[in-house]
Amino acid sequence: MAWDEAVAAMIRADLAERQVACIEKRMFGGIAFLHRGHMLAGMHKGGAMFRVGKGNEPAATALPGVRVMQMAGRPMPGMVDCSAATAADHATRCALLDIAGGFVATLPDKVAKPPKPR
Repeated sequence: MAWDEAVAAMIRADLAERQVACIEKRMFGGIAFLHRGHMLAGMHKGGAMFRVGKGNEPAATALPGVRVMQMAGRPMPGMVDCSAATAADHATRCALLDIAGGFVATLPDKVAKPPKPR
């Protein structure tokens, strides 16, 4: 696996403890945790990402080892990233999940699109 399965298991346990129903989906060469159709958090090679929303970036990046997510050298507004070691820290991971959970709760449920006809 390209991601740290031990940290993914910690995130699963934290989400279950919070009674947050998530679907796991392989994305970006890693795994994403989707709540009501929206990405809440994810694991990728070398770390974890959390969808915190643009307004919550300052609070999230104030945590040690957390930075704005970058893909192909471009910042991804509303997403933060950290190493697997940082995500393994219970206090940091729980703080990020609280911020991400609060943000995703403000979003409307995402309705699945019907498949395109072939």
